[in-house]
Amino acid sequence: MTTGAHPTITIDLVLDRLQTKDVLRAVLHSIFFHRLFGTISPRTFEVLDVTMPGVGDAGIAQLIEDKVGAFWRGVEGGANKRGQIVLTFSEKRPRKSWFLMGAEEEVPWEQWIINAEIRQPSDRERQKFNADLAATLTKSLQTLLAHASSEEGRATVPLITNATSISPFPIKMAVKVGGVEVA
Repeated sequence: MTTGAHPTITIDLVLDRLQTKDVLRAVLHSIFFHRLFGTISPRTFEVLDVTMPGVGDAGIAQLIEDKVGAFWRGVEGGANKRGQIVLTFSEKRPRKSWFLMGAEEEVPWEQWIINAEIRQPSDRERQKFNADLAATLTKSLQTLLAHASSEEGRATVPLITNATSISPFPIKMAVKVGGVEVA
């Protein structure tokens, strides 16, 4: 779970084409729900009878929509049906360099990797596939909650020095399909 200087939490999903966007949206919203520190409007997502928390913020919703759309275009446009969405939370620190006085650098404090594979189950397999996906979503939510509420999960959050926005920390989200970043 932890690699290098910051925790990396991985969520592995096997999705079908019909639910890919809804599942990715719900998982990303759930991560943001537990990692945004400003005032948020809560909302929920129902995916395969699993209720997941979300954030009612237009900016976050648009960011999620853009990245889920990029993921979808990447897997639809190519032969590779595997990809990942990497969500990184960072903090701004003064750069440690004598010649760049006053410059800041973004230092990651937590990273979430959502590995997703698209499969097309037959009609006969669909019920088991959906049940397995619902179980995976429940497990993903438990992993998220266990990390965010653990001592390590709380200790990794840097000191909040600017609470004027929904996130006092820089957020980066990258989408990769077949190991290549897509926009």
